[in-house]
Amino acid sequence: MKKLHLIILLVVLLSSCPLPASAKQADKESEAKHERMALYKKTAAATGLPWYYLAAIDQYEHNLPAASKSEAEKLIAITIPEEKWFGITEHKKAAANESTISWFQGLGRDGNGDSLADPDNPEDVLFTIASFIQRTGTTKNDIKIALWNYYERDLTVQTIMNTAKLYEQFGTIELDKRSFPLPLHHNYSYRNTWGDARGFGGRRIHEGTDIFANYGVPVYATTYGVVELKGWNLYGGWRIGLRDSNNIYHYYAHLNGFEKGVSVGNVVKPGDVIGYVGASGYGPPGTSGKFPPHLHYGMYKDNGRSEFSFDPYPYLRIWEQKSKQQKKEG
Repeated sequence: MKKLHLIILLVVLLSSCPLPASAKQADKESEAKHERMALYKKTAAATGLPWYYLAAIDQYEHNLPAASKSEAEKLIAITIPEEKWFGITEHKKAAANESTISWFQGLGRDGNGDSLADPDNPEDVLFTIASFIQRTGTTKNDIKIALWNYYERDLTVQTIMNTAKLYEQFGTIELDKRSFPLPLHHNYSYRNTWGDARGFGGRRIHEGTDIFANYGVPVYATTYGVVELKGWNLYGGWRIGLRDSNNIYHYYAHLNGFEKGVSVGNVVKPGDVIGYVGASGYGPPGTSGKFPPHLHYGMYKDNGRSEFSFDPYPYLRIWEQKSKQQKKEG
């Protein structure tokens, strides 16, 4: 039974959190991103809604489990349910005329000028979601309200707004660089401990990888992300959490302290110092020394309904090797 559970988990992770692609696959993905960017900017010019909000909504949905292979391969992943797109009419596809859809209170709009509102046309989809958002208003708060009205889920809204913040700051949707969380020149060691038993606070599993290092070793952001959480936790001690543009939450715990100036809402990039290795936790604020100093690094995937821990060890190995290769190449 345990093996079956592991196989099911592996299938889920490979579909939602794939390991780095081959060079050929990476080129294909980069080309698709260029096509998407062109569509985001075209829709932004037509509607006035900044492109990075459209990109963030699409990116969020790209990282949700796809219902089929064809869904997974769509250029624009935003999927508006039929009942929302067509409204109250029973004649779904037959009612693709924009004026007919409007009559039946549907959201579908024509984005490419052919007078039809096709839910399978990427320009129509982007124009429709932009039009829906703009009904509420154009300020940042208006956009948050519109997103909540559409998704009715706080974490979804927060993730999309954070991703939009990243895209706005860096001016691109190609944020694929990663970094190992500790400097390579320091002494450190780690092995795969995800899923191991833990006893403090009751029976539970270890939801991360422990990287042992000396007190005060700098801790790096592994990804482009927005600081979502910072402070004390009974189990994790001084900890900080970042959310990236792939619907993944990165958790750094047992820190000795935080980098000066790092606060909730800050944008970080791979290699930015966010804190320092320590041995805090397992008690009230300030508790330290109940175990050797180390960084607990965890990764959590949001699938649109719930958030779950997955094994960061394979990713750490890849990022470590890439960081070593980059250092060697100068």
